[in-house]
Amino acid sequence: MKEGNFFHSVYLDESKCKGCVSCLKRCPTQAIRVREGKAHINPERCIDCGECIRICPYHAKCAEKYSFNEILEYKYRVALPAPSLYGQFNNLDDKDYVLTGLKRLGFDDVFEVSAGAERVSEATRILLSMKSTKTPVISSACPAVVRLIRVRFPNLIGNVLDLNSPMEEAARLAREKARRETGLPDEDIGVFFISPCTAKISAIKQPLCKEKSDVNGVFGINDIYPVLFQQMDKLNEIEPLSESGIIGVSWASSGGEASALLKERYLAADGIENVIKVLEELENEKLNDLEFIELNACYGGCVGGPLTVENPFVAKARLHRLRKYMPVSCNHLEYDSVPKEMHWEKPLEASPWRLADNIGEAMLKMNDIKSISESLPGLDCGMCGSPSCKSFAEDIVLGKADISDCVFSLKDKKGAEVFIPAPFRTPEDKE
Repeated sequence: MKEGNFFHSVYLDESKCKGCVSCLKRCPTQAIRVREGKAHINPERCIDCGECIRICPYHAKCAEKYSFNEILEYKYRVALPAPSLYGQFNNLDDKDYVLTGLKRLGFDDVFEVSAGAERVSEATRILLSMKSTKTPVISSACPAVVRLIRVRFPNLIGNVLDLNSPMEEAARLAREKARRETGLPDEDIGVFFISPCTAKISAIKQPLCKEKSDVNGVFGINDIYPVLFQQMDKLNEIEPLSESGIIGVSWASSGGEASALLKERYLAADGIENVIKVLEELENEKLNDLEFIELNACYGGCVGGPLTVENPFVAKARLHRLRKYMPVSCNHLEYDSVPKEMHWEKPLEASPWRLADNIGEAMLKMNDIKSISESLPGLDCGMCGSPSCKSFAEDIVLGKADISDCVFSLKDKKGAEVFIPAPFRTPEDKE
């Protein structure tokens, strides 16, 4: 959904929203407010992590969807299955069942994202061996984490690995292969990602470090799983399509990317709240002894994405069993250097939240926010429609809320006096 200069894959279905504060309290960037009984998402702060989709008891938060009929708009169609897709099926001992099933759905070819992941792992090993690389390096594979860094931790942008994600690398290679084998131009080739999360949808619609994504569309695993399972159940012949090994498939769960680097000084964290804690420690220079940091917004890694269907712990166990039938790795770079095409086309830019364009005006607003915040009870209850007392004070200063929205402040008017800066006092307050 496009709002101003921002595209977001997460949106609100107002007909289902009850105005509870579940999403409000769990949003990692405080992008959600509840006003007039409905949740509202601030497009400048949302990172499309999908946490609100996972937590909403009324299913009022939804993900942008592509119609499966969109594949018919292309003469040649390629599916890009995320490695987390394999963990959704019970008793799976051969990835080719899944890949062949995807072809039966109407795709002409299948290119594994895990194949792209193996190339990214090798490229990362090369970059880590170079003295010019700033450490600790932060993985750029999770688009929700990358967006979180540019919004809340812009000082860490220089640590983010400037490599395409496995999805983009797989899409680039799949498109090259399709052009080579069919002779068709790009506009006739459709590349579609089978995604475990909402952040990937935004990364395709509005790439941060590319002019245009090589992916044409996205289907959530939860949407494609039922029809794919039916096709797999009908298979009489399995095509040998798999071209990735243990390293690529391991990217599906937390720690898989980091372990593929064959290094000891690394850290892997999953779950957006844990990710924030790690980034805060890194910003405070407490983790400088590390070489690499792998961060996943979803608990368990991509297997815990909001668009998956299986319990992430079950999916991870299934992938662990599946890996024993695989080679270590099937994809390697042609030379001992990272191809230019694997790097970002443009640098990652910060998108910090600003109170005002003018520094002097912003400072005055910060002082007002501090004054109002100190006068509030500090309960962070969310009953005012803001996630915390500090954010509520900010909303008052920005004219998006009124002090009377705090039920505790209303009670205090009869007893202890609440300080309200003059510009925000109502006629009743002045009396």
